[in-house]
Amino acid sequence: MVKTALELDSLKQATEAMDGEYRPREDEEFMNPRQLEYFRKLLLQWKKSIIEEAEQVLAQLQDEPMREPDLADRASSETDWSIELRTRDRQRKLIAKIDAALRRIDEGEYGYCEVTGEPISLGRLQARPIATMTIEAQERHERQERVSRDD
Repeated sequence: MVKTALELDSLKQATEAMDGEYRPREDEEFMNPRQLEYFRKLLLQWKKSIIEEAEQVLAQLQDEPMREPDLADRASSETDWSIELRTRDRQRKLIAKIDAALRRIDEGEYGYCEVTGEPISLGRLQARPIATMTIEAQERHERQERVSRDD
């Protein structure tokens, strides 16, 4: 799955907020309490970053006039609103995925592939903390989707 610039920015902000703290290592027991706490903090920080950004943008949009006198300006404003609404929808879906990852942590399922049950690499979880499949399982899934679409 391709990450959007929005997703990358908000995850980068969350990771930077945790700078200087513990980082999971491959030589540790997989998903030990310290790793789980690290990913919980990362996911919560990511969610917070998304919500704060959404609140800032919403406040900014509310300050702008709704109706521009010039038709071109009005069309531009409506396009901006449309793009922003789509972005908010993507963020809402991303927050749902973050919440699902937090539930998996609580249930002891976080970090394990939902298809194979194998551990998801720490590198993948660092890059995409909401990952639910190993890279191999994700690639198989995407190939099957392409085949299904092409039929």
